[in-house]
Amino acid sequence: MNAGGSLPRQVTVLGLGLFGGGAGAARYFAERGVRVIAADTRAPESLAETLEALKGLSIEYRLGRPHRAEDFAGSERVIVNPGVPPASPGFDLARAAGARLDTEINLLFRLCPAPIAAITGTNGKSTTVALLGEMLRAAGRRTWVGGNLGGSLLPEVDRMRPEDIVVLEISSFQAQRLPWSGVAPRLGAVLNITPNHLDRHADLAEYAEAKKELLRGQGPLDFAILNSEDALLKGWAAVGRGTKFFFGATEDAAQGFRLEGETVALWRPGARAEVSLRGLKLPGRHNRFNASVAAVSAWLFGAPVGAIASAAREFAGLPDRIEFVAEKGGVRYYNDSIATTPESTLAALEAFDTPLLVIAGGSSKKLSFEALGRRMAARARRVILIGCTAPEIEAAIVSAGGPAPLRAATLLEAVRAAAAAARPGEAVLLSPACASFDMFRNYAERGRCFRDAVRAL
Repeated sequence: MNAGGSLPRQVTVLGLGLFGGGAGAARYFAERGVRVIAADTRAPESLAETLEALKGLSIEYRLGRPHRAEDFAGSERVIVNPGVPPASPGFDLARAAGARLDTEINLLFRLCPAPIAAITGTNGKSTTVALLGEMLRAAGRRTWVGGNLGGSLLPEVDRMRPEDIVVLEISSFQAQRLPWSGVAPRLGAVLNITPNHLDRHADLAEYAEAKKELLRGQGPLDFAILNSEDALLKGWAAVGRGTKFFFGATEDAAQGFRLEGETVALWRPGARAEVSLRGLKLPGRHNRFNASVAAVSAWLFGAPVGAIASAAREFAGLPDRIEFVAEKGGVRYYNDSIATTPESTLAALEAFDTPLLVIAGGSSKKLSFEALGRRMAARARRVILIGCTAPEIEAAIVSAGGPAPLRAATLLEAVRAAAAAARPGEAVLLSPACASFDMFRNYAERGRCFRDAVRAL
């Protein structure tokens, strides 16, 4: 396994999942002649896309039933999918079998010959990762983008070179398990910390500690990018040994960066630069912040200012992130299906200066909608709610003095209701503030459904 040691004879992948990590690990080992057992409690039909991607590989599947000791017997290593919760019986079975616990992202860190930039945070990480990738490519660097965004890069690791750069989006679930291998990125950025995944993490403190693991293993030659405007992150100066670059730093700081209108000022001992964000297509100050983090990260990897600014101007954004879908009858429709927390939707609301009709609701992450209710009452002309959380969001809006929202049984029905109520010059925004699992497999399917419904109007 190169830097990771010799290949094991047998591994168990605990949780295949739908976002590439489990499949990436299974493919990596199967293609190298390792016996691979893939164990997932979900039925094969719910894993159809993943199974199709692994078609033709020699993998033994144990699907659609509780985990058993036989799924782990003889496995020297168990690769744990990020979505597998700590309470899964698979952990005890793996330990009883004497297997080493590992993750796909930890394997990539150990095997990758190139420096890694890893971005985490509650909001904005996908956009920041994609934009950083474009900035580095514009600078002529061979760049690999993956993790939560773009899927597993593990099967590609043998093609990577030391002069390349790998840019990863890292979730709290992935970061929480980095200590299993003691790995850390050359550059780690934490954008913000707001309540999220409280159906998995006990509280905000545990969630923040998981994110902190991204930086804890860094050394003095590594870089840590942090946001001093975030109440939690401004206190992370002593986390890890990496050199800290704070967004919003004052001139007396030895290094840092800040946004001055449409310009990002960047500095470190012996060097200073300014990057123009004029012409940035992404709306809202939160996206100028994301672009600022990408800019300082690219600069620290040696990208010229001109290449960074050019990539920022050309970047059109990602699907499901305040994505412009269509204009119908003078009404513009935007897909922000990635907004799975109230804070994400609050940021989306601030990105517009036109009257808004907002479609929200979904499955619960056990988060408060109080602040969102107040802002929706003040900002949205009409709110249409779907999903399990509709009663909670409605209560928050009404208690803030807003009118009772409309209810819709399906997203298609919600789009049609919004279209019937919208006036020329207004915008319809899907920004659910919730997860999607009560009605869809994931946020991407929800986004596709929204785009299809809008285009069919």
